[in-house]
Amino acid sequence: MNDTLKVIKNRRAIRKYKAEQISAAELQEILDCAVYAPNARNQQKWHFTVIQSKAMLDKMVGIIRENINNSGNEFLKQRAASPDYHTFYHAPTVILISADEKAPWIHVDCGLAAENITLAAEAQNIGSCVIASSGLLFASEKGNAMRKELGMPEGYNHVCTIALGYKDENPAPPPRSKEVINYVR
Repeated sequence: MNDTLKVIKNRRAIRKYKAEQISAAELQEILDCAVYAPNARNQQKWHFTVIQSKAMLDKMVGIIRENINNSGNEFLKQRAASPDYHTFYHAPTVILISADEKAPWIHVDCGLAAENITLAAEAQNIGSCVIASSGLLFASEKGNAMRKELGMPEGYNHVCTIALGYKDENPAPPPRSKEVINYVR
């Protein structure tokens, strides 16, 4: 099996990270791969905010936890009630992907960029986890005020975040169903 196929098949959602920050060179390689993702009409209406400040990540998690508690979503409220709850699983690096919501097919474009990020991370033995619940950061006035602090472009909205860090776990692959495939030949 070639290296690309190995990376795709070995990548897992990592939810336990070492405290050590990933290197600047590794991060740059991951970001280079993000912007090389295919995107409709080469519009590139995405934005990548890299957060490595523990204080900023903790502030974001605090606001997300508040917003979860006010959301009425019992499943998320139970998760956020855990003393060890951390939206980003204590990863030392988080990439927030935002996009111009008016751009056609932008969610597909950002999904492709997110996949490039996770595969580039895996190729360097860096763990990753795509997180959509981080959008709850912007579910309050307090959270929306964070847009400027995070450097999100005007008119851009949260799509997802990706936690990154050196792996402190090696989960087994979850079962995959081949029942989701059909052929029309």
